Amino acid sequence: MKSIQDTYILSNGNKIPCVGFGTWKLEDTDTTVDIVKTAIDCGYRHIDTAFGYYNEKSVGKAIRTCGLKRSELYVTTKLSNGSHGYENTMKEFEMSMSNLDIDYVDLYLIHWPRPLAIRDTWIEHNAGTWKAFEELYNEGKVKAIGVSNFLDTHLEALLDTATIAPMVNQIELHPRYVQRDVVQYCKDHRIIVEAWSPLIKGEFDNPVLINIAKKHNKSVAQILLRWSIQHGFLPLPKSSSKERMLENSNIFDFKLSDEDIEALKALEALGKTGAHPDTATF
Repeated sequence: MKSIQDTYILSNGNKIPCVGFGTWKLEDTDTTVDIVKTAIDCGYRHIDTAFGYYNEKSVGKAIRTCGLKRSELYVTTKLSNGSHGYENTMKEFEMSMSNLDIDYVDLYLIHWPRPLAIRDTWIEHNAGTWKAFEELYNEGKVKAIGVSNFLDTHLEALLDTATIAPMVNQIELHPRYVQRDVVQYCKDHRIIVEAWSPLIKGEFDNPVLINIAKKHNKSVAQILLRWSIQHGFLPLPKSSSKERMLENSNIFDFKLSDEDIEALKALEALGKTGAHPDTATF
């Protein structure tokens, strides 16, 4: 990889840019339109949103008005927790398409495997949702399908009834929370692993991170994103600042040493920053 526009290859042969731009917590406003367009100007070609972010309209407007052809951008959105099951999935997908106002979605994900609303019937509901996903994929309305926050147990249950395997799994992933079991499962099944919260929500004051950043004359954020790339993950950093967007893209002119990678393992004692998929209260 030499730039954020370089690509991984999905199991269906489609290309996906190796770094995405996250939009979680960006509101549905003209400010968000400007932020996403700025990211695109900075070279980002992979934009990640979700129905549950409530900003699809702004993201879609940025995509339509940025000056690039639709085919030059990679757009991901996600099914919300309240719409699992075949019919609900189909309804919400049409709502997402209306919000985005684009002809197709490059990647459609199930946002969470066991939301509270279906905690006890998640296997049945996910099977129905995945049937809808496969239909949308076969009809060309989405170019790839996948999941988010799925552990290996959730993936196994989905694959019991799936005819098309998920192509992507987007999970919380950074040196504090490495999720080795699900990462290995995904590698074994040719599922690309995307990393949400790759910057650990800006918690940069750890001395290990600071020392490695000084060693390479890079920022802590660049160290964290480089860690993702060297592990073959696809990080999804978010920033509202053009300076930070550019900084986050400048991660291909250095390499973490084996010693650096080993030192970063000390962060694992600190753990995750987000919810666990089996116990999330939403």
